[in-house]
This record gives sequence, C-alpha cells and structure tokens, in this order.
Amino acid sequence: MSFPPEPSGRVVITGMGAITPLGSTIDTFWPRMLAGESGIAPITQMDASDYPTKIAGEALDFDAELYLDKREAKKVDRFIAFSAGATAQALADAQFPLDDEELKLETGCLIGSGIGGLIMMSDQTKRLWESGPSRVSPFLVPYMIPDMASGYTSILHGFKGPNTCVVTACATGVNAIGDAYHIIKRGDAVAMMAGGTEAPISPIGLSGFCAARAMTTNNEAGSRASRPFDLNRDGFVMGEGAGVMVLEDYAFAKARGARILGEIVGYGMSGDAHHITMPDPDGDGARRSMLKALKSAGLKPEDIGYINAHGTSTPYNDKFETIGIKRAFGDHAYNVPVSSTKSSIGHLLGAAGAVESVICVKALLDGKLPPTINYETPDPECDLDVIPNVARDADFEYAMTNSFGFGGHNGTLIFKKTVE
Repeated sequence: MSFPPEPSGRVVITGMGAITPLGSTIDTFWPRMLAGESGIAPITQMDASDYPTKIAGEALDFDAELYLDKREAKKVDRFIAFSAGATAQALADAQFPLDDEELKLETGCLIGSGIGGLIMMSDQTKRLWESGPSRVSPFLVPYMIPDMASGYTSILHGFKGPNTCVVTACATGVNAIGDAYHIIKRGDAVAMMAGGTEAPISPIGLSGFCAARAMTTNNEAGSRASRPFDLNRDGFVMGEGAGVMVLEDYAFAKARGARILGEIVGYGMSGDAHHITMPDPDGDGARRSMLKALKSAGLKPEDIGYINAHGTSTPYNDKFETIGIKRAFGDHAYNVPVSSTKSSIGHLLGAAGAVESVICVKALLDGKLPPTINYETPDPECDLDVIPNVARDADFEYAMTNSFGFGGHNGTLIFKKTVE
C-alpha cells in the first residue's frame, strides 16, 4: 500500500471500539446511554461488604474469549483483555487492512492506563503473603505494568510503529488519543491505535479510593448514586472498561477508501500545580487546557456545540470544572450543552477520556446529546446547561471533551463532524 509522501496535517477517526458497564460494544452501550439507563449496581467481582462503597460500574457482559484464545484470556490482567477487545472492535469497524505488512511498519499503539494491572497485583500480593515468593507468578510484572495494553496490542496485530503509553491518572484516555494525534500529524506514523483501558475493581483499588474518601458511600441509591453537577452529589462511582480509536492520516485514509467517522482538530493540556488530588479551585488549569485546544483547532468558544465534561460527581471537581468552563467560554458557557456520561457508567479512570471521546464522535454522527442522568436538585454553583436526564437532539459541528487527573493533569480534545 502506498503512503502519502508527506503527512497531510489532518488526523481522522476511521474505527472505534468500547467496553463499558452499559455494554461491551458501542452498538450495545450507546442506545442504552441515550435512553438514560445506568450501569451502576452492587459489586459482584469481589466481596465488598466490608467496604464503605459497595457499588460500581462493571462490564458484566464482557467475554475476553471473543478476542483472545482461552488460555490467554484467563492469564492476562483484565485491563489488557479490555484493551484487546476494544481494539479488535475498532479495527473491524475501520476495516483496517491487517494483511499489509508494510502498513504495519507505519502503524503504532498508544493505549494508556491510569493504574494498570491492579487485579493481578492484588491476587499476587495475596499469594506472596500466603504461600511465599516462590509462588508469585512470573507474569506479575508484565501483566501489571500499564504499558502492556499498548505492548500486547502491538504483539497481537504485529504493529511495529510507535509503541508507547500514557499514564496521567484520569486524564490518560484523552492524553493517549491526543498524543497519538500528534504522532500522526508530525509524520511518525500513518495510523495509531489510541485510547485508554482500566480494570480497577479489586480489593486494593477499592480500598485505596475509599481511604481517599473520593467515592460515594450512598450505596442505597444504587444506580442513582452517580449524580454529576447535582447539589447532593457525594463522590464518584468506580467503573471499568476501555475505549480505542483507529486514527489515520487523512490523505492515507482517503487513499485506502476508509469510512471517516470524524476528525480530531484540537488538543490542549495543562497542569494545575496545586494539589495531588484536588483540582485548582479557580478552574484555571481546566480553563487553560480548553483554551489551548481551541487555539490549536483555530476555533472560538462559540463554535463548540457540546461539551462532554469530566464531571465526576465529586463536590470539588464539578464545581471547579464549571468555573473553568465559564472562564474559558465567557457568556457562551450558558449556551453550550454539557453532560457528564459518568452518571450512566461511572468513572472509568484511565479509560474515561477514551470512552468519552467515542461518545463525542457518536453524538456528532447521530445528532444526539447524551443526558446527565440522576440530575434532581440543581446546584447554584454548577449552573450550566447539563442536559438533565433526557437525551437531546442537536445539529452541531464540534464537540469537546475534558479529562482531569490526580496530580493536576488536564487534557482537552475537540472533534469535528465527519469530513465526508
């Protein structure tokens, strides 16, 4: 296959895949999200009876053996299996030519994870204390480290282009897609598998976030516990899953006759330099991230027709993100529809921004804005148009998504409606 002599400077999306608590394919989860359904329920993967938080968003219908042979499916950590599944879906969606060895030299992988193999680490730490060091699996380190989502994807499909990883906590998915976008723009690859994956529902994961008092303890609310921007929000609900996009140089995608789903036109990053877990109270890091994305896209705030907010359902995040949006968008902040889809699927941590990027592209393609469910009591300090409870029809050209992570990592992506 012939490649463009020079990069076109444009990066398009030709395939997408997702594993979520509302369904383990896009065709499954997207209609349920638009219908206002929730994937939050009591935890089944472990005994959570002794934990302050007993609910989560689990990908209960995920079957690793659809994407990996039976032995590998049982051996790898769940976050790796999620990335393998989402990537396989995205490749099939893109009708990507996997038999072209020359193309594989120019195709890379950038699939991040905020935490990596927590389940593997929990299981093997337990084995260490109970049975001694000789009983620890030799696969502990390879299947625990966050870069193995990209590494394993590269090995599975023979992709020999840039093979790297982003670890920026809950900003990981956005940063992974944004960094892959830059790799293609500068000509270091013609195609990238990009996204995020996370499988944090484990004793150590649940313990750590409960100890940090970041998660809801409103277990009785069940599916109604994740309530971003609502006055009575009390913490996030943990979720699991993955989102992966096939990104391609525009000229190459057109030359191979690919179906183009959308285009990435803007990417911004910033650092809060404030606190290890709490966002900047002035929303300044969020503001600068959004403004950098707008500048890189050559757009004005008025051009954005939808914002998929980070919106974690924690008291601080939602308030400070609202402040950041107001400071970045000025008067238009009250005109642009905003939703937090974490209300439906929980917070997928390092996978959140990747799945939310998929949601943005689907919203652009279908002209449907997903709702913020469980929005019952408006918070005067979160007074944006949060699309309460019911999906909304909309005709718009640009969508923005925000992701913010522990450590003060901020990332923003802007997507344009399909160029075809």
